[in-house]
Amino acid sequence: MAGASKELSPEKQSAPPESSEVAKTKDDSIMTLLYSFAKKVVTVGIIYFVGYMGWSVAWLITPVILSVARESWRKTNDTRRSVAKASALANDKEVILARLHDLPAWVFFPDVERCEWLNRILKQVWPNANFYAKNLIKESIEPNIQQAMAGYKLNGFKFDRMILGTIPPRIGGVKVYDKNVSRNEIIMDLDLFYAGDCDISFALSGLRGGIKDFQIHGTVRVIMKPLISQMPLIGGLQIFFLNNPNIDFNLVGVVDLLDMPGLSDILRKIIVEQVAAIMVLPNKLPIVLSDGVPALSLKMPEPEGVLRIHVVEAKDLMKKDISVLGKGKSDPYAIISVGAQQFRTQTIDNTVNPKWDYWCEAFIHAESGQTLQVVINDEDAGEDELLGRATVEISSVTKNGEIDTWLTLEQAKHGLVHLRMTWFKLSSEKSDLKQALEETQHLRVTSMSTALLTVFIDSAKNLPQARQQSQPDPYLVLSVGKKNEQTSVQMRTDAPVWEQGFTFLVGNPDNDTLQLKVIDQKTGNTIGTLTYILSALMEKKNLEIMSQPFQLQKSGPETKIIMSLSLRILKRHREQEPAVTTPDKGPASEADSVLSRTSSIRTSASHGSQSGTLQQQPSTGDSNAAEAAALSHQGSVRKQDSRKSTTSAIMEQMSIQEEPFVVSTLNTVMMATPPRSPNLSDGGTELLRRSPSTTSSSGSAGLGRIQLTVAYSVQRQRLLVIVHKINNIPLKDPNNIPDPYVKLYLLPGRSKESKRKTNVVKDNCDPVFDTTFEYIISNAELVNSELEVTVCTQKGFFGSPVIGMQKLSLSDPDISSGQGIKAWYDLLPESKFE
Repeated sequence: MAGASKELSPEKQSAPPESSEVAKTKDDSIMTLLYSFAKKVVTVGIIYFVGYMGWSVAWLITPVILSVARESWRKTNDTRRSVAKASALANDKEVILARLHDLPAWVFFPDVERCEWLNRILKQVWPNANFYAKNLIKESIEPNIQQAMAGYKLNGFKFDRMILGTIPPRIGGVKVYDKNVSRNEIIMDLDLFYAGDCDISFALSGLRGGIKDFQIHGTVRVIMKPLISQMPLIGGLQIFFLNNPNIDFNLVGVVDLLDMPGLSDILRKIIVEQVAAIMVLPNKLPIVLSDGVPALSLKMPEPEGVLRIHVVEAKDLMKKDISVLGKGKSDPYAIISVGAQQFRTQTIDNTVNPKWDYWCEAFIHAESGQTLQVVINDEDAGEDELLGRATVEISSVTKNGEIDTWLTLEQAKHGLVHLRMTWFKLSSEKSDLKQALEETQHLRVTSMSTALLTVFIDSAKNLPQARQQSQPDPYLVLSVGKKNEQTSVQMRTDAPVWEQGFTFLVGNPDNDTLQLKVIDQKTGNTIGTLTYILSALMEKKNLEIMSQPFQLQKSGPETKIIMSLSLRILKRHREQEPAVTTPDKGPASEADSVLSRTSSIRTSASHGSQSGTLQQQPSTGDSNAAEAAALSHQGSVRKQDSRKSTTSAIMEQMSIQEEPFVVSTLNTVMMATPPRSPNLSDGGTELLRRSPSTTSSSGSAGLGRIQLTVAYSVQRQRLLVIVHKINNIPLKDPNNIPDPYVKLYLLPGRSKESKRKTNVVKDNCDPVFDTTFEYIISNAELVNSELEVTVCTQKGFFGSPVIGMQKLSLSDPDISSGQGIKAWYDLLPESKFE
């Protein structure tokens, strides 16, 4: 028995795993109590100190207000992150039932497939992927964050612990492209959502903090190429985000005390920039799977073209500045983003109608899927305030060649921004340079380009030593004009292998040069230079040189650098292809194309709303002859000015043609079936095969009729409503002609956020508005919503009397499927809708 007790005693002395976990939980609880007690002591101490010093009550009220605002801000973010994490953990059924407004992509898009099988695979391989992600964060992201933090006077950033947790990323849907894809590659898009239980700790300026509940959501494109005949059948991968992903996280630890929106915004901005620098277009994350595949085929940049952007002006922006008499003006500036590329206009002070006249050019690596985003802010001494944002699908510009449009600002009560965008293809014909030079001279903008230079730096060999008895730490700096690029640093080697590609815009290849400098990081000394005159590249076949050695200057006789150069001339896309025959290479629907095409209507609308009405001529001839005449006129307009967009020509013809039917882009492009009117005056038996520009009927109630276009973009989750015109408003008193305008609400709810309103047209019974509005709404919400249209007159002693109303069900298949409807609707008495 004694022996048995002796044998059992060691077991009693060793604590079981459960007891250690309980002890750890108790320690955490004690630390939480101590932390709460310390915060209360500090709060009471501050209040006592303010009273003791006899300071103004403002010194007490201000911290309280900031503390309350901080707690509210934190609770909002915590709730959003908790909901997102729950969605990531739940299965599809629970996600659908809990969040109908945020369904997986495969629910909305018929060509996007479910991929639960892929999520199961990710769950299995996630522990192994953890190690790869840790190395990527430590080796690539940490040095860049250190450098970026130094710009904010925050030094000493370093990751201490990186645990990415057990929750893997989730794929909401997969689309594999089978049209307009090379036989040597496979392209697929993944709707990626990560809301894991990561635990990352770091040090910053002597303080220790951490990041938890890190979340990222975006569309990832994976290109598998080249396809090879040996296993693994795929030579390599290119992985990248088409646009900047949405990133969110929660700060913990000591820096949590400083987690005001300012510091959090700085960290978020830096993290987004570092993710963009690695894998947001034009940056790609290449992975070589086969040793027989040259790095050039995966790592050399492959832009599809260049988008020239002209930010002309904005108007009717919100007033954010505070003046003595209330709200004053704003100090607006615009930020233009295309993937990781970002441009900023100058700030125009004290105005809500700024005229920037700002030009920039962006590389486009994926015509379909990429978007251009314009964000307008009000510049303040403290934190800048948002005045609105607008988004344009790149695919719509590439199809049209050029778009001149006014865009309604989202997340703003009112405001428009005027953009002109031109698409340039890449040509390897030397003869196209003359035309490109004439284009830039015509614009009289010195910063515009005529060509695009792609440089792939492979390696160097026999570099000289920068210091005695030590190999150099070389990196390469490339310069074309005012733009500089830099390779990574290769440590302790005289034969560095970089395998990095860069892209430059060239003003004039006949005059510009490519400058290269090899620099030793330790000493800062230049250990080799090269100047390449681009005019020499113009004489090469296909304007390119592949994997050629070049002798470095100011270096040894055996020092060489191996690189590839490719020059492409910017060529305007003058021939517009019919949208119905354009191959689908990306996730843009026909309605998305129309949204951007018809957005140029806003240009005419902005002028039409100021003048009140557009001139209309009486109809002559039958509808068939008139339709042919309209098409003929449209063709002549295109011949007169090849640079004018189709929608601009259509809007021009709307104001001058002499026939009753408008051949619009919406009719010819967006609608697979003819538009129809659900509220016809003749008992619902007449089917409108075209969208007439005028109507002779006053409607079933004798209150007139309104012409509307309603379309939905499934990809952008946007509802487009165009208020064209009203005809035959009854004139009851010749001395009291109505001043009509149109109000829109989304039902149910009729909230202030869904209210939209046209301008007032004075003294008119047949007003023309041609005003476009957009709503951000999911497909799930769309099918349960209605659009309430109210026509009012501003002339009234007690408010604005209602002339007539109409309700449109948005569950109509032609709307929800992306085809859209353009038709006339009868105005009915207000009493019918009460």
